[in-house]
Amino acid sequence: MPIKRRLVSLDQYVQLKGDERRHEQTDAWSNRDLIPLPPDRRTWGWVNFFGFWAIASLNVANWQTPSSYLTLGLSVPQAMLVVVVSRLLVVLFSVLIAWIGLKWHIGFTVQNRYSWGMRGSFIPLSQRIMLNFIWNAVQCWNGGRLIAVCLTAIWPSFARMPNTFGPSMPATTDQFVGFVVFWFLSTPFLWLRPEKFKIPFQIVCTWCGVGMLAWMIWALSVAKGVGPLWSSGQSIPAGSRFNSSWLIMAGINQGIGGLAAGITNGSDFSRYASARRHYIYSTITSCFITGILVSFVGLVTASAAQKIYGEVYWNPPDLLMVMMDNGNGSSKARAGVFFLAAGFAFTAMFENICGNVIAGGIDLAGLFPRYIDIRRGAIITFVAAWIVQPWQLINRATTFIAVLSSFSVFLAPIIGIMATDYYLLRKRRIRLTHLYRTIDSCYYFWRGFNWRAIPAWICGWAPTIGGLVVTVRGDVSPPRALVQLYYMAFLVGFFISAAVFYGLNVIFPVADMDQMDAVDVYGTFTPTEAHRIGVAPLEENPSILGITSDLREEKAMDEKGV
Repeated sequence: MPIKRRLVSLDQYVQLKGDERRHEQTDAWSNRDLIPLPPDRRTWGWVNFFGFWAIASLNVANWQTPSSYLTLGLSVPQAMLVVVVSRLLVVLFSVLIAWIGLKWHIGFTVQNRYSWGMRGSFIPLSQRIMLNFIWNAVQCWNGGRLIAVCLTAIWPSFARMPNTFGPSMPATTDQFVGFVVFWFLSTPFLWLRPEKFKIPFQIVCTWCGVGMLAWMIWALSVAKGVGPLWSSGQSIPAGSRFNSSWLIMAGINQGIGGLAAGITNGSDFSRYASARRHYIYSTITSCFITGILVSFVGLVTASAAQKIYGEVYWNPPDLLMVMMDNGNGSSKARAGVFFLAAGFAFTAMFENICGNVIAGGIDLAGLFPRYIDIRRGAIITFVAAWIVQPWQLINRATTFIAVLSSFSVFLAPIIGIMATDYYLLRKRRIRLTHLYRTIDSCYYFWRGFNWRAIPAWICGWAPTIGGLVVTVRGDVSPPRALVQLYYMAFLVGFFISAAVFYGLNVIFPVADMDQMDAVDVYGTFTPTEAHRIGVAPLEENPSILGITSDLREEKAMDEKGV
């Protein structure tokens, strides 16, 4: 008995607590971070969203984006065309998915319950959790490389550190030290809730943005103009099986796919918006304009650096090390390199925390609402970097990273289902109270699964998975049709899953898909929002106490069943 009592006490201690007067019930489907956000917690203005998208642009990956398109054989104008079109499509898809968060103030975790079913929603959640775990580890390793540059700028001997690892370890000591330092520097920010990200966004974006522009100006000044890379034309190999049109299509697909995870978690962050226009305007100006400018600056800087050093350095850490002669350069060179590397590193830090760690925390909260909130889930995701061991992935399995980059093959069908269900089938109407219970819930479907979503999702990725396999495997002469489908994987997956899901709902209809609550039970909406949506505001309904009481009784019964 004492052991049993201790276990019960431990369980009660570990379980999350919420203020039920603010409808923050903690049970099998709900906690403070999963409920529809009330107005007082929606604190993100245009600056927050500008920063959110800016850190997804002011990074090493976006800086290097034109290089992958030039490697395909495209010219500089064609590469920039790919950047512009892919960014435009990312903005359109992001707004499409994030609108649910702007209107109903729920995130991806809860959003999938009305499409997949209460328990079926664990399928897309599990995919994102796995991706967040792995990408967090990879981003920590990449950030560690930038920290290693900073340490070399301070202590030049750091670059000459002897490697104490044996041949079985696919990393050097200085790389591992950079990873450890980056990981520990990131840790304090895990305690910062998304509502408080405004100031860090401002600091990081200003620092990195100014640093990138200064770097480009310096390179152009020293080189006295751009180098030969800037004027490189189309150089598709003579034996290539694909012309420039298909290669441009492949580049656009790659550009969208690289931000596919960010598209899915759009509602996770849009629900924090204090007004819809803040998200819309900032997404257009930051995701689109800033994203294009960073790729342009990276291309110009790499071209000018080619004229200075005689080689093309696309990877910023490599170029920074060359600029300070691996730490043997002047104190001025090392100071400038430190400023640039630190700006990239802190941007990578917040990009990782927002895009992977916080998103992973939200998804884990959806799986275990009684015990995990955003903060606990973020800590679990961040600690998992040591279990994933990114040094094994980066230095040994480059094909594995290619697979991760192509995971949009599976995410695009999910996005297609989400958009079709919300806009075409449910007519933008959701019954919020039914998203947090299973008894008599219209979103419970069959044993918690909406079976229609599963075949629709499979049909979306089935035509393109073959192209993914042969591309990653590096087959010399793969079937042309497979590769062409893969070059259009995002659009193919989105529209096929959308069409199949819509068709299945027409053939096997669900009754009353457009129903919603008559009363704002959670106190989610402002009076203006409630009037626009067509629900009665919470304070205008004395009977709401009875409704809330009934909901609590249903939740208690639900918990016994669960």
